Amino acid sequence: MSKYSRYTELVDKYREFLITAEKYIWRNPEIGYKEWKTSAYLEERFAELGYEVNRASNIPGFTAVYDTGREGPTVAVMGELDALVCSAHPESNPETGTVHACGHLVQVCIMLGTAAVMKAAGDDGTLCGRIKFVAVPAEETIDLEFRDRLIEQGVIKYVAGKIEFMYRGFFDDVDMAIMVHADSDPEKLFKMIDGYDGCITKHIVYKGVAAHAGGSPHLGVNALYAATLGIDACNSLRETFREWDHVRYHPIITQGGQAANAIPEIVKMDTCVRATTLDMILQTNVKINRALAASAAVGANVTIEDKPGNLPFHSSKLMNRMFEEVVEELFGKGKVIHGGWDTQSSDIGDLSSIMPVIQPLCMGAEGHQRGDDYRIADIEKAVINPTKAVVCLVVNLLSNNGEMAYRVIEEYKPLYTDKRDYFAEIDRIAIKKQLVVTNPDGSITLDFHNPNYHQKTEHISAVPEVTEE
Repeated sequence: MSKYSRYTELVDKYREFLITAEKYIWRNPEIGYKEWKTSAYLEERFAELGYEVNRASNIPGFTAVYDTGREGPTVAVMGELDALVCSAHPESNPETGTVHACGHLVQVCIMLGTAAVMKAAGDDGTLCGRIKFVAVPAEETIDLEFRDRLIEQGVIKYVAGKIEFMYRGFFDDVDMAIMVHADSDPEKLFKMIDGYDGCITKHIVYKGVAAHAGGSPHLGVNALYAATLGIDACNSLRETFREWDHVRYHPIITQGGQAANAIPEIVKMDTCVRATTLDMILQTNVKINRALAASAAVGANVTIEDKPGNLPFHSSKLMNRMFEEVVEELFGKGKVIHGGWDTQSSDIGDLSSIMPVIQPLCMGAEGHQRGDDYRIADIEKAVINPTKAVVCLVVNLLSNNGEMAYRVIEEYKPLYTDKRDYFAEIDRIAIKKQLVVTNPDGSITLDFHNPNYHQKTEHISAVPEVTEE
């Protein structure tokens, strides 16, 4: 009999409980900082299991703690509450277009299942420390104008939910964190990731002059034309992006005009600048802002609002190995694939900048993430198996007086040992400025630098030395 049998059998007992939760959350998708129904549902389930829930008060999300009563490390098991907008999906909310087309619903079910099993298993004296369950909002970097309003109203300080939770102190007592994300592969059960790109989020507003498009277009300045020039100018930079920096830039127009017979006065865009390191993100962002400024100089103007999106994510190598060992014992060898570096971004990267974190991928989904064919097709692979793996990993970490947890902490080298240093760094990213300045003599100046990072980005044209291994 496996040393994990006691825990895996309990997961099986909660199978219907978890399937019911997955179905409810799929039917009730909500986007970031609006996940009130999802949060309330999970709060009720945690309360039923006997947990005291600590709500995030004025935003969705909560924490709950399983305490062994013995001194030791604290391991966080996380789940993301938010969905996406994909109105073409046949099961999207007909009013909001929202749907769980990225699989976050399985994360919260894995978190819920882990919480259920730990309560049911009870205290047999073998574990130490605490398990903190963290239901976090707003991982997806969307709906930026709504989040900007929340910031202006003082409701939140940061666009991304984990960063907001870090700021509010919900991770202050946590030593390491685990979350499992959904993916699809017909042959394997799990995929291990080395890390993700980081990103800056950008809201861009082009300002022109309205006029009648048929009768007097010569009196207008077309903000849409300026914006399309900006898109083309940024696209012309792509050959300057080095492959190993994994740079990504992908704008969308969220407002392109009001009527076909009116010259568009206001055009709005949302986008991200992604890369593997913060320095490369900043360098690329200067290039992008310069291109946006130059495109507006045809007569329009452009305002950018840059905010910290995510720092690059680096997995704890030791915890990754431990997770793979658990999977091999539970399900046999050959069930894990290794994915290397991924060009997605997530606020899990910000958490990994101050503590050891892993985010393995579990299979069981079908279709394309964020696509109209995405669904959770195999609940066993997507929820039941990863719940067993997470429970057993946590047991390993907190057994033997937390020996393996302390090894994970000792081995991991975070970017910041104090979260105040982390916040000081990302706060320098935030900027809102008009990029085209008209001088008294009629000339213009393109002002595209963030003065907080000027020293880091002023030499971006220099080609760095590359050493081939």
